[in-house]
Amino acid sequence: MKPLLGSFAALATPFKDGGLDLDAYRAHARYLIEQGTDGLVPIGTTGEASTMSPAEQALAVKTAVEVSAGKVPVVAGAGSNSTAGTIDSVKRVREAGADAALVVTPFYNKPTQDGLVAHYRAVAQAHPGFPLVAYNVPGRTGVDLLPETCKRLAEIAEVVGVKEATASMTRMVDIVERCGTERLALLSGDDFTIAPFISLGGKGVISVSANVAPRLVADLVHAALKGDFKKAAELQVRLNPLHRALFLESNPIPVKAAMHLLGRFGPEMRLPLTPMSEGPKAKLLESMKGLGLL
Repeated sequence: MKPLLGSFAALATPFKDGGLDLDAYRAHARYLIEQGTDGLVPIGTTGEASTMSPAEQALAVKTAVEVSAGKVPVVAGAGSNSTAGTIDSVKRVREAGADAALVVTPFYNKPTQDGLVAHYRAVAQAHPGFPLVAYNVPGRTGVDLLPETCKRLAEIAEVVGVKEATASMTRMVDIVERCGTERLALLSGDDFTIAPFISLGGKGVISVSANVAPRLVADLVHAALKGDFKKAAELQVRLNPLHRALFLESNPIPVKAAMHLLGRFGPEMRLPLTPMSEGPKAKLLESMKGLGLL
């Protein structure tokens, strides 16, 4: 697998007449790669995976893999709050051709730190040699993958990276203190923190905003990785209104609205998510116009 390095897009999923809109999905993935995106992350939170059937999830991953054709890595979402279910999900995305699996910490049942280690170890043992990226997003899951636990995960050969979405630079420093920057590829899970995250040793981002402004996000990430933090800071600030607008309502509601405004997706979402309300949508539209996207 290619290194986990650069701007990875957390792919939004277009729906049409109750099913997947594969033509729009292919066109979107192709466009992202053409715009400098370094990796595709289908069927995560942004992809509305929780409302998709297992067959739909596998089809989405297979489609992303076909579009990538080896040009960029495909890291597919495969987490659940059941270890057995996660093992099955990783099997499904692996068979669909993904290069790695993004495995969120088990949500709702709130395991201990020992339970988290046991979870990832069990998934790794079920899929020897297949790369896993642990995903920490306590705001959604109700459980926090602590820096000391990241160090323990680094002892599991299959765990190759961590997506860290606390938006805390103190947390990032604590992880680097314990794990360094070479054994695990540390990826930001927050578009707001890309430049500072990379300055501390991060390898890139798994980005929502990359769906909407892929070239600008890629330019920001690449500048930071090259050590050009003046340019990176300028782009970080320039993109901030878009990042902010994309989280005015629960992700992926705003990004689906943005894709519809761009004419790339239809407006369809799946319950319990509903379309973006008009006030926040106006702010989203303003942020996109400010970047020259519309």
